[in-house]
Amino acid sequence: MDNIAGSKSSLSWAVNISVVILVVLWLFPTVGLLISSFRTADQIASSGWWQSMLPTQQNLVIRTADPAESRVLQGGRYVIEDNLFGGADGGQISVWGTSSQNINAYNAGDTADLGDGETLSVQANGDYVWSGNDEQISGRGQRVFVTAVTPPEFTTANYEKVLYSGSTTDSMAKAFFNTLTVTIPATIIPIAFAAFAAYALAWMDFPGRGLLIAFIVGLLVVPLQLALIPLLKLHLQIGIGKGYLGTWLAHTGFGLPLAIYLLRNYMVGLPRDIIENAKVDGATDFQIFTRIILPLSFPALASFSIFQFLWVWNDLLVAKVFLIDATGETTVMTNQIVELLGTRGGNWEILATAAFVSIAVPLIVFFAMQRFLVRGLLAGSVK
Repeated sequence: MDNIAGSKSSLSWAVNISVVILVVLWLFPTVGLLISSFRTADQIASSGWWQSMLPTQQNLVIRTADPAESRVLQGGRYVIEDNLFGGADGGQISVWGTSSQNINAYNAGDTADLGDGETLSVQANGDYVWSGNDEQISGRGQRVFVTAVTPPEFTTANYEKVLYSGSTTDSMAKAFFNTLTVTIPATIIPIAFAAFAAYALAWMDFPGRGLLIAFIVGLLVVPLQLALIPLLKLHLQIGIGKGYLGTWLAHTGFGLPLAIYLLRNYMVGLPRDIIENAKVDGATDFQIFTRIILPLSFPALASFSIFQFLWVWNDLLVAKVFLIDATGETTVMTNQIVELLGTRGGNWEILATAAFVSIAVPLIVFFAMQRFLVRGLLAGSVK
C-alpha cells in the first residue's frame, strides 16, 4: 500500500527529522551570534555563548579608586576603602595578585605586603583596603589581578558602540544607509534587464538564440576577480570613476548571467497555449511580456531578488574596488565592520554585534520572500 498514489510514505518520519536537523543547524550560529552581541569581551573570551546563562570564571585586571579623590587619613596613615567591582555584584574572588607574573599570589581575604609598610587586602566580594603613607597612596590606582566567578551579564553597550561610535561618517548607521543605497538599485536593475532578455530567449525566434544561451551559461563560471580591474579601468576611462553608479553597473554585470538563466528556465515552462492565444488576439510581445509573463514569473523574480540582495548586501570586494573613498562618505557595512575591528581584530564582541546588525535586513528579506524561493528555483527544471 506504500506505493499507492496519495498514500503517506513510511519514511516521512526520516524526512521530518532531517528537516528539523537542518533548521537547527541553520539557526545554531545565528542564535549564538545574537547572544554574543549582548555579552562583554571578557565573557566571550572566557566561555561560549551556550554558557551565557551560567556563572563563569574570569581573569580580570582592575584598578583601585583614584588616591587623590578617595584616600582618607586614619591614625597617621592614608587609607582607601572601596570595592573593586564598584559596589555592583561582580562575582566572588577566589585568588588575586598585584603582579601579572603571579596573579594568584593571594587568596581572598589575605593581606599583601607591598613593601615599606604599604598593604593591600582584598575580600571575596571585592571589598579592599589599601593603606600606606603619603607617597605610596598617590598617583594612579593600584592594579589588581583577580580570578573571580562572575554572574551572567548582558549589555547593550556593544550596539551603542557599533551604531553610534565616531562621527556621522564613521558610524554604522551611516554605513547602513550607504549599503541600502548600493543594494536596492543593484537588485532592481539586473532584474529589469534580465526579465526582458529571458523573455526574448524563451519565446522569440531569432538567429543565434542557441549560441547566445550557451554564452550566457558560460558566463556563470567566469570568476568575479578576473573582471574587476579591467572593469575599473573602463569606468575610469568613461568618467564614471569610483561611486554609486559604477558599483550599480558592476553588480548588474556580474548578476545578469544568473538572472537571465533562472528567469529563462522559468519562462520556458509557462503554458505555450496562453502565449499563442494572446498572439491570436492581437497582443504584441511587449503586451504579452508585461500583462502575462511578468505576473506569472513573480516566483522566479522573487527567488533571484533574494540571491542578488544577499550577495550585494554582504559584498566587500566590489565595494572595495568601485566604491570606497578616502572620506568614508560611501563606506558600506562590510567595510565598516573591518574598520571597527581595528588592525588586531580582537574585539569579538564588536564583531558579533556588527555582524548581527549586518544580517538583520537580509533575514527580514529572506523570511518575507522565502515562500517563492523553492518555486522559483524548481520551476522549469522538470517537465
